[in-house]
Amino acid sequence: MDLRGRTVILTGASGGIGRPLCSGLVGEGAHVVAVGRDARRLAELADHLPIGSVAPVVSDIGTAEGRRFLVEQVAVLPVPPSVLVVGHANAAFGLFTEQSPRTLEQLMQVNLVGSMMLIHALLPLLQRQPQATIAVLGSTFGSLAYPGFAAYSASKFGLRGLVEGLAREYAGSNVRFQYLSPRATRTDFNTASVDAMNAELGVTSDSANHVATALVQALRSGNPRLQLGWPERLFARLNGLLPELVDRSLRKQLPIIRRHAARSTSTPSPTSTRNEDSSHEAQAG
Repeated sequence: MDLRGRTVILTGASGGIGRPLCSGLVGEGAHVVAVGRDARRLAELADHLPIGSVAPVVSDIGTAEGRRFLVEQVAVLPVPPSVLVVGHANAAFGLFTEQSPRTLEQLMQVNLVGSMMLIHALLPLLQRQPQATIAVLGSTFGSLAYPGFAAYSASKFGLRGLVEGLAREYAGSNVRFQYLSPRATRTDFNTASVDAMNAELGVTSDSANHVATALVQALRSGNPRLQLGWPERLFARLNGLLPELVDRSLRKQLPIIRRHAARSTSTPSPTSTRNEDSSHEAQAG
């Protein structure tokens, strides 16, 4: 897809991947509706890009009111949106039983339910365009559930299933669906516990700029399923074909994962639940 002249809705725009991704989209000639919860960060993002190239919209996609407000804003744009990039996510690293019910509920509401309902609300508008794309930024954990990220993995598995089902439901239509999966990425989305675990496990990580460049390329090419990184691509495929092999591999890492996950859940998380960021977290090495 040629992004020149298109209006792109990008949620999680002021996050670690969102910022360079927004810049990359503008560099392709797109006008970006940058969505996030932090007005200051969105304003700073817009200030660093060409005047008029970014329209900040403060909205919490995890709420019906936030989604309704966003739909109202984009419905009156002079150039209707033809691309939606779902890039927001809540993080949740820790032992499952030690995570609070509120944390787990918010995670699913933002990552899965909010994303699904936003796509549902915007799909009729996108269908009216000659060519449209809905791209969801997933995770390796959407194909390979990982200890310490059980609930997070569930939310990303759900998103992958949603995108796969919609792609098949709308096959041959003017709307294309993409599930794009970064691997571990160096941003402030990761907590200190995740960074420490990654370092001990020797996990390879990418820069946010590298990931954003790959995502823009995937949007241009229309790649329906992108998994960044090796051996992440291998592990994701093995998990689908021979999950018991992955079970054995991860079991060796389990003492390290449990130790860092226990530290994470014993430390209160910040009140900001990372909805400003795209998903990029520890991955199986």
